[in-house]
Amino acid sequence: FFSSRRRHTRLLTVTGVQTCALPIFQPVQVITSIKMKFEKLQYITDSPQQAEEACLAGVRWVQGRVKKKSPEETRIILSQISTVCRKYGVMFIVNDFLEIALELNADGVHLGKNDLDIAAAKKIIGSKKMILGGTANTTEDVIRLSGLHVDYIGLGPLRFTSTKEQLSPVLGFEGYHRILEAAHGKTFNLPPVFAIGGVLPQDIQALFQAGVYGAAVSGVISFASSKSETIAEFNHQFSLAPHVS
Repeated sequence: FFSSRRRHTRLLTVTGVQTCALPIFQPVQVITSIKMKFEKLQYITDSPQQAEEACLAGVRWVQGRVKKKSPEETRIILSQISTVCRKYGVMFIVNDFLEIALELNADGVHLGKNDLDIAAAKKIIGSKKMILGGTANTTEDVIRLSGLHVDYIGLGPLRFTSTKEQLSPVLGFEGYHRILEAAHGKTFNLPPVFAIGGVLPQDIQALFQAGVYGAAVSGVISFASSKSETIAEFNHQFSLAPHVS
């Protein structure tokens, strides 16, 4: 892979989004171990209504993330989001609650750093075909998750976001470049890495250069004046970035 700590910035104009300065790195060539083909955009929500609007607007992968609700309320909300995703043929995964994911026959589960241990989850899942994703914030996290053979890694946050409490240290573009460059040098089983935490469409080119595969987002779609335009802009940026397909 290519290694360099030198960088500069450029102005990137994105349709419908304010022009901003982005860092440009020497690209990191990250060889990923892909067990299945993933959409590059994952939408995270706790709202069945928002999930339906996003599916109608073009999202193909939804993560149901419900916090601070009773177990029964959590099951109901996730079941409703699952129903929406099945209606539109959209992939559906559950954040944190593996038992509910199994009950709903979800496509997968995403486990955060403070959720059920990945190794324990793999034992529970057994031979069942289920996507297993994990959250990372450091090089050590990425290497550990790679060694546990998760299907993808959510790495972040890129920047501060109000949609998640107890936020891990913000990485910025330089953090992604540093972590993925270091991890690539220590593992040959790196799964697809998704940027998380305040990712915007105009960030995608710099994130691809850092070695990221895709992005998992929430508020940028939930609060968009036009979900379809925002999703289309993400997909356009993904299409411009030469990376693992």
